[in-house]
Amino acid sequence: MPDKGASVLMLGDVVGEAGLAALERLLPGLVDRYGADFVTANGENSSIFGMTEQDALRILAAGVDVITGGNHIWEKRTFWSFMDSESRVLRPANYPAPAAGRGFILIEKGRRRFLVINLQGREYMPPIDCPFRTFDAILLETRTAAERDGKAPPHFVLLDFHAESTREKEALGFYADGRASVLVGTHTHVQTADAKILPGGSAYISDLGMTGVLDGIIGMNKDICMKRASRQIAYPMRGAEGTGSVQGVCVRLTKTGKAVSIESFSVC
Repeated sequence: MPDKGASVLMLGDVVGEAGLAALERLLPGLVDRYGADFVTANGENSSIFGMTEQDALRILAAGVDVITGGNHIWEKRTFWSFMDSESRVLRPANYPAPAAGRGFILIEKGRRRFLVINLQGREYMPPIDCPFRTFDAILLETRTAAERDGKAPPHFVLLDFHAESTREKEALGFYADGRASVLVGTHTHVQTADAKILPGGSAYISDLGMTGVLDGIIGMNKDICMKRASRQIAYPMRGAEGTGSVQGVCVRLTKTGKAVSIESFSVC
């Protein structure tokens, strides 16, 4: 076991160029402020929609340890081969095989073993494989592999659940309680006010929010979003312009993988 716990930052969806610039500008200060040992960020909208290799490399260079994704991760076909080659970029693990990339990764950093899992919901979203059973299967696979190789099991399990339904997010939160160290929701780009520690010791929030321009509509250009909503025509989307913010949570964990605190933040 590690000699101490960990401080983890998990950041909301990076939206467009303004989100990338905000991440590069603000993440170093957040790492210092919270003494962060590990950082995740959802990057599936960094290119509105989807992600490019250049985007991913910028996010990693900014100080993010693992990039998670969601339904928009598939938008740019040229990115699929990069997901196959870069293990620190995840897509939801419950997409049916065969699918490019991977849905979880085990990283050892500072004598700590972090298991990061990316799952996607099914309520009001594509009916892919069950996130609940996929979570169980990943835990079994990683712990069996650790036992086989004579290594410690993951000390910390971090789960990004990319889902539309708050009900589904809360259901998976309680289902994983005590087995995941942290379960955070992504996808809606709106930070929720329900950060809490569940009875079994897992930290939870329904949505991290986003890394992007708050003076927009979920990080997108307001005029285009209003036209799309009022006219029901899919006008090409653009990111909002302006100074971006970074939203997310800091979770402090004991060496046994239980959460002792979760603090949401929104900085610009």
